[in-house]
Amino acid sequence: MQRFMKKLKDFNELVMFEHSIFSLPFIFIAMIVAADGWFGFWLLLLGALAAVSARNFAMGLNRYADRDIDAQNPRTANRPNVDGRLDASSIMIFVVVNAFVFIAVAYMINPLAFYLSFPILFVLGSYSYFKRFSSLAHIILGISLGLAPIAGVVAVQASIPAWSVILSLGVIFWVAGFDLLYSLQDIEFDKQNNLHSIPSRYGAEATLFISAIFHMLSVIFWALFAWVAGLGVFAFMAVVLSGVMLAYEHYLVRKDFTKIDRAFFTVNGYLGIMFFIFIILDKAL
Repeated sequence: MQRFMKKLKDFNELVMFEHSIFSLPFIFIAMIVAADGWFGFWLLLLGALAAVSARNFAMGLNRYADRDIDAQNPRTANRPNVDGRLDASSIMIFVVVNAFVFIAVAYMINPLAFYLSFPILFVLGSYSYFKRFSSLAHIILGISLGLAPIAGVVAVQASIPAWSVILSLGVIFWVAGFDLLYSLQDIEFDKQNNLHSIPSRYGAEATLFISAIFHMLSVIFWALFAWVAGLGVFAFMAVVLSGVMLAYEHYLVRKDFTKIDRAFFTVNGYLGIMFFIFIILDKAL
């Protein structure tokens, strides 16, 4: 039992399960808006399983593909995929199992969710290899998490309304923007190892500018989402507070690059939760 718990802990560290907080709020936001309120415990369970298994698949495949890169980077050399705690075959089994779980859950939701599960997995998996040939990997990561709201609305009403696409665009630019900031930590490593990223190609100042533009676009798309979906004052308050939090994130990073972890994990984690709570209030009051 102790060995099993240790292995479970290693897989949790591999995929950083706590980072699910970035995608879970927005899949549930879409579900609440699509259902015009509470969507039921069954869809809550299936939605959570789909989000977690999809993220486990993407993160597991990324760690599998990046074994050689992570081993050379001092920042990532202690990860379970390179320090001997998890071998390549174990990681690949984990990836395949989560892919099957995601497809099975999608099948239980509705036919459209099932059909979309395959291209979604393809997009999620493509991020792991994109940085080897394109600086657009940040956008691919954004698209990967931006699929969450569309998946949420498909689960509830088996369609893709315009507001869900607009919400997803906001998530895409939000994630791509904070991934740009996070990538500043590896700017020199990426240059030395011929890895493609916007920071390594254009430098820190250009990256900060592009990230700020992306986050401004996020706020604009989230405001459009609230308007198109016919939401109320609490939704627009969430948009305004999101803008304030993103501005604070950029303030932290510009002031001191050692604050990147705080900006990445804390600010963005709270942003998703705050947005989710305000959408609940918008529908409940």
